[in-house]
Amino acid sequence: MASRTVEVKPETRNHKGFFVQEAAYKLMGIEKSGWALICLDEATCHYVDPDNLESAAIWEGQESE
Repeated sequence: MASRTVEVKPETRNHKGFFVQEAAYKLMGIEKSGWALICLDEATCHYVDPDNLESAAIWEGQESE
């Protein structure tokens, strides 16, 4: 599966309960446990609820209008 760019919804928390910075992340995949693995760069990754993700393509499409 190729990674795709996603955004997190406001006030999204990771699996440890900490807030996740609102930014564009690469969706690496969804684990069997149900958590989505997203990475900002090679050193910054988070497990989050997949329901808290939005496709970044939505925002990119609105910018071009």
